Amino acid sequence: MSDPRARGRDVVVTGFGAVTPLGVGAGVLHERAVAGDSAPPGPPPAHPAVRPADFTASDHLPRHLVRRTDRFTQLALVAAEEALTRAGKRDGDPSPWPSDRVACVIGCGLGGTGSFEAQREVYGREGAGFVSPLMVPQMMANAAAAHLSMRHGFRGESLCVASACSSGAQAVGTGMRLLAAGAADAVVVGGAEAASSDLVAAAFGNAGALSPTGSSRPFDRDRDGFVIGEGAGILVLETAAGAARRGAEVLGAVRGYGATSDAHHVTAPDPTGGPAGRAVALALREASAEPGELAYVNAHGTGTALNDRLECEALRQALGADVLAGLPLSSGKGALGHLFGAAGAVEAVATLQALRHGVAPPTAGLRRPDPALGALDLVRTARKLSPRARTGELLGLSTSFGFGGHNAALVLAVEGRS
Repeated sequence: MSDPRARGRDVVVTGFGAVTPLGVGAGVLHERAVAGDSAPPGPPPAHPAVRPADFTASDHLPRHLVRRTDRFTQLALVAAEEALTRAGKRDGDPSPWPSDRVACVIGCGLGGTGSFEAQREVYGREGAGFVSPLMVPQMMANAAAAHLSMRHGFRGESLCVASACSSGAQAVGTGMRLLAAGAADAVVVGGAEAASSDLVAAAFGNAGALSPTGSSRPFDRDRDGFVIGEGAGILVLETAAGAARRGAEVLGAVRGYGATSDAHHVTAPDPTGGPAGRAVALALREASAEPGELAYVNAHGTGTALNDRLECEALRQALGADVLAGLPLSSGKGALGHLFGAAGAVEAVATLQALRHGVAPPTAGLRRPDPALGALDLVRTARKLSPRARTGELLGLSTSFGFGGHNAALVLAVEGRS
């Protein structure tokens, strides 16, 4: 049983996986991001979305499961397979944990938009009698968590965190809380999203958030919005004691989690950046870390003029101007597009990979940093990272902010690499 007194410093990562526009696998994510690659958008006149490269669901999942699930669930299941295999769970072998002691927390912002739109067309073209009875179970945002628990026989708590673009990060934080409460021995956490539809793109375009040029350029003075992306990121969390008892390899740790609400506006962030900065400060406090101990920041960095400016202000408030000016910082959205509910989880995996390999990926598309953002150490080519923490660990910060005023921050750690 997990120790109910477990705290943030006791939560370790024993598995992670990803499916992103850069390809299938957490290794591919890191290798291509470090190389400065970015996924190409779809050709015009379609909206400029980026989708997982070389991903066909039937190559990874049984056909009957593909027929019954939306694409976002399929992405989550494939990323989870990688994470669970890395954590020591293999098909045909006994589970490393009692089935009723494994929880699933998967974030999703929009749910199965593809399934909804497909059936809406059926309804309009052929009538109500032809609408699939599977539409609701396919489009419901909790479908990924439900299918994950069913596929692997996990009978602990399963749920969906739906807090827009903070969903994935808050799913990780929720998993931490379940372990701290002693409610699980392991928690499969993460996020998934597949919302590259013309309807969603039209809404974001009309809101002025979508890049009209089809190019995401976070922190660039010519940035003009984000590009829609699809993907999933999944992590397996355990207590350090539990992982040690079963001899599991520890890939990293989630040292701290902080979350706040702007209580300001449903789409616009708080103009002071104060609540977002407080989420960062709370994560650092739970991690018992000082700002100067961070080695890297994986920023939310959407490439919209407003988000980038307010995120930099929030980080400056939480970390201090001098610390931020010398801290390597990059955003993955130039390479991946904006993955909405999956973003925070994929970025947590990317941050862990950067720390594990000791190399920070650049912000793809960044050409001319915006001087209005203040003094920043923006990573423009792959950068070697050095431990700054007292323990010799590499500490990284990953931030997420979502519509509704949701702010989340994660402090992640790995043992220092020489």
